[in-house]
Amino acid sequence: MAPVRNRAPAVSLALAAALALTACGSDYPLGAEQEAAAENGDTSLKGAITGAGSSAQGPAMDAWRAGFSTLYPRAQVQYSPDGSGAGRGALLAGAVSFAGSDAYLSDEELVESREACGPGGAFNIPAYVSPISVAFNLPGITELNLDAGTIAQIFRGEITRWDDPAIAAQNEVDLPDLAISAVSRSDDSGTTENFTDYLHAVVPEIWTEEADGTWPSGLDNENAKGNAGVVSTVAGTEGAITYADDSAVGDPLGRAALRVGDAYVPVSADAAAAAVDLAGRVPGRADYDIALDLDRSTREPGVYPLVLVSYHVYCARYENESTADVVRTFGTYAVSAEGQAEAAEAAKSSPISAELSRQATDAIATIEVGDIP
Repeated sequence: MAPVRNRAPAVSLALAAALALTACGSDYPLGAEQEAAAENGDTSLKGAITGAGSSAQGPAMDAWRAGFSTLYPRAQVQYSPDGSGAGRGALLAGAVSFAGSDAYLSDEELVESREACGPGGAFNIPAYVSPISVAFNLPGITELNLDAGTIAQIFRGEITRWDDPAIAAQNEVDLPDLAISAVSRSDDSGTTENFTDYLHAVVPEIWTEEADGTWPSGLDNENAKGNAGVVSTVAGTEGAITYADDSAVGDPLGRAALRVGDAYVPVSADAAAAAVDLAGRVPGRADYDIALDLDRSTREPGVYPLVLVSYHVYCARYENESTADVVRTFGTYAVSAEGQAEAAEAAKSSPISAELSRQATDAIATIEVGDIP
């Protein structure tokens, strides 16, 4: 199978294994359970697609793939959570059918995508919305209030102890005399890009660096790969703090409420959804490209602006008709009310609004089949 054009076969081992599975020739590669589901599912849709990218989307993607395989038991979707940058790179190289990315394609990437995807290039569809938690390990403390300036100084290494006056002034709890260990992502990460975008938008005088998926080279924090990696590191280190997709954060870690206007807003799916509802479209994009411009510095009450909008990135054109059919059907399922509910249950994500779902469905329907010059 060549989902787009296999110009760059350098895909992760996990994705390579997935490709081998889909190539085995069986109508039901997942076994008897999938074959049994075929009795009630739509068996007219056939084909296999592969994706790679966002690790934040991992739990939601597992839920989408499971639900999709029940509805369409002879269609196969494989996904490798290698990180947003790796996923976008694989799509631009023609190595996968779609990418998952916690950041929309840049203008430069849109131009580059025309080589693999034809003259219409690739486009972004918001499929997964989740707050990014500022998560910490302080025994006996599960909640803190932090403003953006304090968070920026912590991750710049300028505030180094938990009983620092800047933290104490915002909290009524007894803070320990304990060193802070800030943990950032080691990989090219859409979560990092969203986190640094928030800091640069709200406190540019402190966080002077532009948003980027790669952690600034001059800031020497401890680091780990993926959301699971940073959360695991913090869970094993008293005094540590990180930023991560909220779905990856569990006990024993606490979460910070962010100062928005004159109040502190705790992490919640509803507060994250409110931030997305305030977003506008990124200007200068095609009508079917739904890249969202988030207002990180909003003062609206009840809005949690440190939110991650994770995209499915599709080609506007595929050479193979069965690939296009499966991409369109899977993409539509992921943004449907049913698909969003399954993702929310599996990953604590915030379902996109009915209007955004409609726009995404219309955009996905424009995917065409044809030669890619």
